[in-house]
Amino acid sequence: MSAPPGPGTVDRVKKLSRPARRAHLVVHVVASAGWLGLTVGLLALGVTANTTGSAAMLEASVRAMKIFADRLLLPIAFLTLVSGLVLSLGTPWGLARHRWVWTKFWLTLATTTATVFALRPGVDAAARAVADGHALPDGGDVLMGPVVSLTACLFMTVISVLKPWGLTRRGRRLRADARRPAPAGSARV
Repeated sequence: MSAPPGPGTVDRVKKLSRPARRAHLVVHVVASAGWLGLTVGLLALGVTANTTGSAAMLEASVRAMKIFADRLLLPIAFLTLVSGLVLSLGTPWGLARHRWVWTKFWLTLATTTATVFALRPGVDAAARAVADGHALPDGGDVLMGPVVSLTACLFMTVISVLKPWGLTRRGRRLRADARRPAPAGSARV
């Protein structure tokens, strides 16, 4: 039989203090908004690269995409992932208690992984081809990554606001355990 969690804990994990929770929430929201903004910028540059008739504009668009993808996108994505993880583990929301939190975690992880293994390689290939004086090899390489990322970011924003779907099976079990009266033990003297 395990001891009940003490005060200031969530599922036996130390709960963040109010100032720490607020600071982490600000970091998470700013990083998420930054990721969303970068994705919109990448999409605008991808559309420009696919629709322009100017070789100079094509090269500028693809070079800018490469800078954003190489220098900004991964740090912002990882900061969003880590700050969300800290918030979920340090607050009563928990990581696997509510379906919307669980969904956001896995979608953030999947989007970050797709950024590493799909978006960045596509942008790198396009930048190499354009730098060598060739046409854009496949317009989808510079469009699909930002479209998928933007869709995921918008969906995660919506579920962060609406908090749909209720508790997970684990969350229902934890809630039931918390509401169950403690067994009567020996009286303390």
